[in-house]
Amino acid sequence: MASCGGSRKINQRNGRYYSAREMARMKADERRRRGVRPTAKAKAKSTSPVGKTKTVVKRRVSPGSVSRDLATVIEAARSYEGTPYKYGGTTRLGMDCSGLLCASFAAIDVQIPRSSNEQAVWGAPIKPQDLQAGDLVFFGASPGSGAITHVGLVTEASAEGVQFIHSSSSLGVVENSLESDYYLSRFIKAVRPRL
Repeated sequence: MASCGGSRKINQRNGRYYSAREMARMKADERRRRGVRPTAKAKAKSTSPVGKTKTVVKRRVSPGSVSRDLATVIEAARSYEGTPYKYGGTTRLGMDCSGLLCASFAAIDVQIPRSSNEQAVWGAPIKPQDLQAGDLVFFGASPGSGAITHVGLVTEASAEGVQFIHSSSSLGVVENSLESDYYLSRFIKAVRPRL
């Protein structure tokens, strides 16, 4: 959890920082202007000129809406946006990534494990293309790492992409896009909470 961090550069366009939500809206607006409609998608691999292979997770459109309980958890997590990062913290004075999830699930009187490693087994594993709002996403400290050091809560999942909220060591509680190079390269697994 010491590396529950993010990079401000991932959401820059034309030299200006945008929130993950603003970036998703801008991308959706650009697609609409070009007449591109959301379609069902799958995983794709591409090789860059440097020779590095990058896996891009494309989303399938999933029907249905989030349950009332998970909507409450997401709303509770969003109420902490802007809270500074504090290792071991679980309050508005400061919180870490797993502490954010503990505090958010407490809004529906559900006690979850405290560490991101324990939270990674608190639910059924799911494929990245099947992510829904309310699912938990787990990351490593560096690209390709297999050791879980960070966790986030999916807030939105659509054909345009996946947004998740987490407590970043540099920015505090923020929402970001899972499809950004930074988080996609560090993604390890996802689980659907057992409620």
